[in-house]
Amino acid sequence: MFRFITAGESHGPSLSVILEGLPAGLKINEDNIKVDLQRRQKGFGRGGRMKIEKDHAVIKSGVRHGISMGSPISLWIENKDFENWTEAMSPYPVNESVDKKEFTKIVPGHADFAGALKYKQHDLRNVLERASARETTARVAAGALCKSMLKELGIIIRSRVISIGDSVPSNTLDSKEIESINWETIEKSEVRTDSKDLEKKFIDSILKAKKDRTTVGGIFQVIAFNMPVGLGSFSQWDRKLDGKIAQAMMSINAVKGVEIGSGFLNTRKPGRNVHDVIIPDKSDIRNFNHVSNHAGGLEGGVSNGEPIIVNVAIKPIATMTNPLPSVDINSGEIVEAQYNRSDICQVPPACVIGEAMLALSLSEVVIEKFGGDHIDEMLANFSNYQKSHKEFGI
Repeated sequence: MFRFITAGESHGPSLSVILEGLPAGLKINEDNIKVDLQRRQKGFGRGGRMKIEKDHAVIKSGVRHGISMGSPISLWIENKDFENWTEAMSPYPVNESVDKKEFTKIVPGHADFAGALKYKQHDLRNVLERASARETTARVAAGALCKSMLKELGIIIRSRVISIGDSVPSNTLDSKEIESINWETIEKSEVRTDSKDLEKKFIDSILKAKKDRTTVGGIFQVIAFNMPVGLGSFSQWDRKLDGKIAQAMMSINAVKGVEIGSGFLNTRKPGRNVHDVIIPDKSDIRNFNHVSNHAGGLEGGVSNGEPIIVNVAIKPIATMTNPLPSVDINSGEIVEAQYNRSDICQVPPACVIGEAMLALSLSEVVIEKFGGDHIDEMLANFSNYQKSHKEFGI
């Protein structure tokens, strides 16, 4: 069984994450995790918080001499900004004279209103501190560990930006054409695209939003390559892999839509132009191949061996320098929404968070399918399973 849980507040002392179920024998070090944490902090349109934090995950348990032991792995990430919030975010009772940095003006589009009513909070900070996207730092750290395990099976996860604002979306490449994507160029781009034309359009959209004192959203894409067939299940609703992935992506802050493959585009086409034709192919480990991949690598809740393609829509951030009209949660007075330091655009860094959530989702079903208390046992099970396709097929 695989599971993970995070803890911590945006301006609290730290963030933590515990992962249970990863096999023993995995090579793990803090530098590998740091790569993804640094990638999450990059991107054109990021706010001032990124200049403060230098995220680094400290391994606290489950790893000895750089190798996982099979026991729960815990990671700890310091919030450097906490030094400015030691009294306001103290877990202990404080003097009445202390500035608690209370937050009472509701921000439309944020979790603070519903959260305050749910938990009976008169200080919205008790909601927004945990609802903040800062929490995703812990998820990215956890996802980096999962990527290490998936890489042992040959599974590689990539991401890129499809659109920002009203800029013309790039081709989502729902078929085998994804092989033409230049991932090296994407990693060097501030807006995670390999198109110079789109890069300019994306940056212009962000600059316009900044000038207009608003924020801007977009669509990002996450792809898992070298996927084995048979992960997930069609037998029960909660075991369907596309359902697990959709839930994972929807859990990312500000995400409002998830599409597998060319799901929405497929609704405007006749069936004969949607479904992926299968042909015999001895060169493929499955003995078969798909001519296209409109389904995004998932059919009936099960991976079909093609790359898994997930497109994710993320709305503009709720906090803006030109706040919307709102109301005070305690007095009912009409006010401007409170402003908290934030990004103008979070689409590029959301790519890295999406990678982490896909890695976490795939790790669950990989461990379920191939098991093994040690990575060697898992790899042996995986190898035997792959060989069985050749024995079964044509």
